[in-house]
Amino acid sequence: MLVYSDDRTVRSDVLLALGKAPVPGLPEVTYLEVATEPALVAAADAGGIDLFILDGEAVPAGGMGMARQLKDEIYQCPPILVLIARQQDAWLATWSRADAVAAHPINAIDLAVRVGEQLQRRVAARAS
Repeated sequence: MLVYSDDRTVRSDVLLALGKAPVPGLPEVTYLEVATEPALVAAADAGGIDLFILDGEAVPAGGMGMARQLKDEIYQCPPILVLIARQQDAWLATWSRADAVAAHPINAIDLAVRVGEQLQRRVAARAS
């Protein structure tokens, strides 16, 4: 699972909220933290990511714009969850083609549920 934010605190909050086993019944997850657009693109190009968690408030490249770019450029792109600071920004997440959104600041229970839904879909897609 990749966590993208220019803010170390946001990345830390996500990791603390989810832990090593955010979804009962699925294997433990490992995290890749990236803080810059070039690092995000390089990690995406390398593959092996089951879920992208992107900070919609990241600068200079926001998570919503990066979500759209990843969906445009990666064949069968893994699910993308965008962290949004304002509920009014949910429509932008639709534009970005994000698969899910979660509120920022992080609500651990809500984030775990949304991550769980996306990881279970990813596992089911692989099995079929």
